[in-house]
Amino acid sequence: MKTRKNIYENLFSARALFVSGLIMMPALLFNPSTEYRFFQFLFFWLLVWLSGRRTNPLLTIMTMFFIIAFNLIIPYGEILFAAGPVKITLGVLKAGIHRAVTFQGLIMLSKVSVRQDLKIPGVFGELLGESLRLFSVMMSKKHSLKIKNPIKVIDNLLIELSGENFSGDTEEAQKTKTAGFIILAIVIGISWSPWLKIVPKLGYLKF
Repeated sequence: MKTRKNIYENLFSARALFVSGLIMMPALLFNPSTEYRFFQFLFFWLLVWLSGRRTNPLLTIMTMFFIIAFNLIIPYGEILFAAGPVKITLGVLKAGIHRAVTFQGLIMLSKVSVRQDLKIPGVFGELLGESLRLFSVMMSKKHSLKIKNPIKVIDNLLIELSGENFSGDTEEAQKTKTAGFIILAIVIGISWSPWLKIVPKLGYLKF
């Protein structure tokens, strides 16, 4: 993991990763196909693993399960299963999976594209960069969260974060290597590749 993380940090600058993440985000958000979104989610998850960042598969699966479960509250469409007042319909099941995959896909994309040394010019950029760096740190510590006594765990996490520096000025800005630009171009291409199948099926795009 340390080797993958070192390669990730040495090949790419924080700004190049952030811009690449912004370019890949619409590929997921505007993708109408649940199947292709699931492919993108798995791809982003693979990128997180390759970057040496920590992930919690159990927490990811549980989050997706609860998102799908909440969508089952208001059933519509073809009934797949019914047990008393509980009805699972095709419409809400597809919608729940669609939203769960999208949410987790964005989480994975943010983990790999937002780094603690991110610097954005301007006052607003500085505020945004600090917020994103804080989010990045919290995501990296997510694996330490436990179901048992969550209030105490969150309280300890906030105390720990209050003593850290998120200014991004402690280290010299890393520059993206030539190989890094090539890898980012390939990654962006793969993230948008489902649209090669989607656009011909749509015939046109609606905005």
